[in-house]
Amino acid sequence: MRKRDHNVLTNAASLLICGLLAGVVVAAAAFPVAAMSGLAAKAGAETFEALPKELTVARAPQITKLLAADGKTVLATMYDENRKDVKFEDISEPMKKAIIAAEDHDFYKHNGVDINGVARAFVNNQAAGSSRQGASTLTMQYVRLAISYSATHPADVVAATEDTSGRKLREMSLALQVDKELSKDEILRRYLNIAAFGNGAYGIWAASQVYFNKPPSKLDIQESAMLAGMVKAPTAFDPTTKAGYPEAVGRRDYVIANMVQTGAITQQEADAAKKIKLEVKGKRTPNGCTQTTTRSWGFFCDYLYRWWLQQETFGATSYDRERRLKSGGYTIISTLDVQAQKGADKAVRNKLGESSKAARMVASVEPGTGRVRAVAVNRNFKLDDPSDPQNKISSDPKKAQKKIRGNYPNTVNPLVTGGPGIAGYQAGSTFKIFTLVAALEKGYPLSYPINAKPVFESDYPVEFNSPAACPGTSKYCPKNANPAMAGMHNMWSGFGFSVNTFFIDLQQRVGAENVVKAAQKLGITFRSSSDAQLAANPHQWGAFSLGVSQTTPLELANAYATLAADGKYCEPIPVQEIRGPDGDKLDVANPRCEQRISTEVARAAVDAARCPVGDRSSTTKCGTATAGNVRNIVNAPVAGKSGTTDSDRTSALVAMTKQYAVAGIMADPDWPQTNQKMGHDETPQGINPAVYQTLRDAMKGKERKNFTPPSGKIVLGDQRSIPGVKCESIETAKSRLKGAGFEPVVSSNKVASECPAGTAAGTSPDGRTIKGGVVMIEVSSGQGGTPEQGGTATPDRPGGPGGPGNGGRPGRPPN
Repeated sequence: MRKRDHNVLTNAASLLICGLLAGVVVAAAAFPVAAMSGLAAKAGAETFEALPKELTVARAPQITKLLAADGKTVLATMYDENRKDVKFEDISEPMKKAIIAAEDHDFYKHNGVDINGVARAFVNNQAAGSSRQGASTLTMQYVRLAISYSATHPADVVAATEDTSGRKLREMSLALQVDKELSKDEILRRYLNIAAFGNGAYGIWAASQVYFNKPPSKLDIQESAMLAGMVKAPTAFDPTTKAGYPEAVGRRDYVIANMVQTGAITQQEADAAKKIKLEVKGKRTPNGCTQTTTRSWGFFCDYLYRWWLQQETFGATSYDRERRLKSGGYTIISTLDVQAQKGADKAVRNKLGESSKAARMVASVEPGTGRVRAVAVNRNFKLDDPSDPQNKISSDPKKAQKKIRGNYPNTVNPLVTGGPGIAGYQAGSTFKIFTLVAALEKGYPLSYPINAKPVFESDYPVEFNSPAACPGTSKYCPKNANPAMAGMHNMWSGFGFSVNTFFIDLQQRVGAENVVKAAQKLGITFRSSSDAQLAANPHQWGAFSLGVSQTTPLELANAYATLAADGKYCEPIPVQEIRGPDGDKLDVANPRCEQRISTEVARAAVDAARCPVGDRSSTTKCGTATAGNVRNIVNAPVAGKSGTTDSDRTSALVAMTKQYAVAGIMADPDWPQTNQKMGHDETPQGINPAVYQTLRDAMKGKERKNFTPPSGKIVLGDQRSIPGVKCESIETAKSRLKGAGFEPVVSSNKVASECPAGTAAGTSPDGRTIKGGVVMIEVSSGQGGTPEQGGTATPDRPGGPGGPGNGGRPGRPPN
């Protein structure tokens, strides 16, 4: 703060004169009636020296700007008051001169209080019939505004603007002090940054944007004169209204004439400026997430807004944090990837309009940072107007009977990211990844074989004789979506073909509590009370691996992203840089990561996850792929998983590269028990196209990075030789296999063999397999021929790597 030398005698004289005038002149100048009523004497009794001499100045509210990850694309602006402070040199000379001509001709001559002006106002205001004059200088006006913005209590705001001679005296006292401490240029800059200009514009930056769509450095004479004229009465001189326009033109011309008087411009310049037709934009700056620059980006903006309200860095309460966001003048560089977001917006709306009951929801997360790159859903982020509603009647029959409207096409609910009232949606077999991770952590290798039966009788309890129970029991008995899924599987083929009975068997061996724990380590939360209760007692949660818990696309994408990042979990975050109004960088935007899964386990899980989407590495041993076209469409190394719930009420797909993890869920948020079938790839309106098209578009121009394949025992385990049992009796074969440390299983099917009927034709697998693993004994039909003994047997089934998906088939169990 630069101090400016003052003439000591001048300042002393000012204090003396102000003290003498305190009882009469000041009161009369501001309030002539008060002077005649005895208030003047009261004011005079208060010595001028006792008045405050130090002005506490708080920064006035500033607009916050939200940018995309490129640091250039504006997503939204948020503010309580539309204001952005600018430097003195960033204000045009005509604007500086116009405000002086309009408000304070002697600004650069007086020392904060214009004694001559006070005297003139007093004399004028005593004359009968004359218009009232004030005596406030620009410095005094700045003091008044600064006191208001620095107030911590409503009463202080009232005191700063009350119509009393005491207030006027306080302003004079403080103005003299401010004039000592600040240069005239700094006082003028502060005033122009704090003044109100109407139409939600505070300060010269906002005013020049709102009225002329240009920076204040580009304002010409007539534009500057109009803005300078507005500060006296922004509503009366509002050029955007029919009544205010001629008043604004008249006031502009008045200021231009005053600029001639002050020597700021010539008469010729004034005449030319007055001839220019006043044209204003009159467009208020958009405010908040319902007014994003691109309408479909509101859901991402809302996610950022909700995230901000959870950060203690910005205040002790959510109210404090919101005020900081809307008045702190931050520049927020978000994580939104414009290319990925545009692709996601297009994909979720492709062939599925905003008025569809089905919500197609997609989220994209960057592995290794947790940065949320896209949030999209086929809805408008908009409050439905109750006076002219666009939303359809709810799809929930109970709500429909009461004529309650649903959340389509307009909603401000956090459908994709979750929040109050949005616990999430069932994601089906995408949850099998957690069982796979838990098994790998327990030492089960990818090659671990299980004989997946058509129906698996588990030890998990369910309601007696319920649809999920084995007939006449209270045991959970899951089935596969397709009878051809039964047979010997390892983790690659079991995950690729989404074999329910393989994974519930594996879950039971690993322990449901360990599967739930793996999901939690990867970021899955249990928002609904029923899910939370089951998570606390997972031994009762037999169907967990089939994705019956609720989750969100964002949460699911981040869980898979953790695996793509070699087991490093990062908290989802919507910001990558936050700067305060002075340009200082805040640490709150840094990624928050920790290693939660071992690198080898994560790499092994990804290796298996390449199978469902038609990809493979040097170690994978894939069978059928449920979404085998993803690899070719994305044209990059990819991993993921599809999922469907009972009666196709929801459908899901996750697909990821090293740079992006994209998860999509299709559901009816208004009515989870919907009778609408949510598809995969069998219809253009399914979830799969929305996911792989989002990933494809995000990857355009990006490097094709490969996943690192796993190595060591986690792939094949502790391999042991399988003893030969060909042509031996079944009991002998079982005994020999048990003696070698394997778990023998007799096949229910017979194969052509040269061995006698009913004897062992061979084993599957043959040669070598994991210690303690399952070895299936193949039974000879005695019909000659040579039994196939080529490793893990895979039953005949449709498709194959790159073949048709299994999502969306009606009437099948969840997968």
